[in-house]
Amino acid sequence: MQDSMVTTALTLPGYKVVRNLGVVRGITVRSRSIVGNFFGGLQSLFGGNITIYSNLCERARSETYELMCQHARQHGANAIISMRYDATDLMAGMTEVLCYGTAVVVEAEQPVHRDPESPSTHGVTGQEELSNHVRDSQS
Repeated sequence: MQDSMVTTALTLPGYKVVRNLGVVRGITVRSRSIVGNFFGGLQSLFGGNITIYSNLCERARSETYELMCQHARQHGANAIISMRYDATDLMAGMTEVLCYGTAVVVEAEQPVHRDPESPSTHGVTGQEELSNHVRDSQS
């Protein structure tokens, strides 16, 4: 599943949902090692971004995202809408990271084409058609 087919929005622009397959998720539980805590503690003394923890968080999010996409593919989805992350501390130094969303099957929407031979639009742009309608209604 392409990343462009996963969104936090309720819809996927340019596509229509043809089947809702339900909630899919990816979950992981992470803990910091003693070494990680030691170096994280050292970095916290100097302030700023504590990269050892940032990297741990990013790996956990990436892993849960991939697990969610895998779960969606197993259900036959080609897209995920309403994707979210959540994290919960289970105990000191141990965190659950959850990525979830709604697995759906989508199809590309067909663009609306006007018939160029139609009398109402023959040789007239949409803006001109609107202007003509306003002018005619004022007469």
